Amino acid sequence: MENFEPEIVAFCCHYCAYTAADMAGSKHIYYPANVKIIRVPCTGKVDTIHIMKAFEKGADGVYVAGCLEGDCHFKNGNTRAKYRVEQVQNILKDLGWEIERLEMINMSAGMGERFASTALEFTKKIKQLGPSPIKIINTEKHQQVAD
Repeated sequence: MENFEPEIVAFCCHYCAYTAADMAGSKHIYYPANVKIIRVPCTGKVDTIHIMKAFEKGADGVYVAGCLEGDCHFKNGNTRAKYRVEQVQNILKDLGWEIERLEMINMSAGMGERFASTALEFTKKIKQLGPSPIKIINTEKHQQVAD
C-alpha cells in the first residue's frame, strides 16, 4: 500500500471553502492534487446521496467544507450539512467502514492555508486507512475473473 494514492472528493461551498481553495492556489500553497473539488452553492445542498455516490464512484475519502459555524451565507446550510455528514457516518459505521473517511470542515474564504493543511492532513489520514472497501471488493472481483 506504499504506492496507494487516495482519491479524495471535497464538496466545497462557493462562498467560503471554494474561495479558500482558490486563495491557496493563488498563493501557491501546496495541497495534494488527488483532492477533487466539487463546488456547490452551499454545503446545505450536499445530500446524503451525493456523498454516497462519491464513495460508490471510487472516492477513498470525502469531506464537506463549508462556511464557519454561525456564518453561513444561506443561514443554516452548513448546519444541515453537518447533520447529513453525521447521518452518512452512521451509515458507514453500519457498513463496517471507518467513519473517518468522511468529515465536515468549516472555514472562511480567507483561510487558504487552512484549506491546504486540511487537504494534506485528510489525505494522510485516508492514506493510512488504505483504499475504500469498494475498491478492495472491485479488485477482488477483477482478480477472480482473471483467474
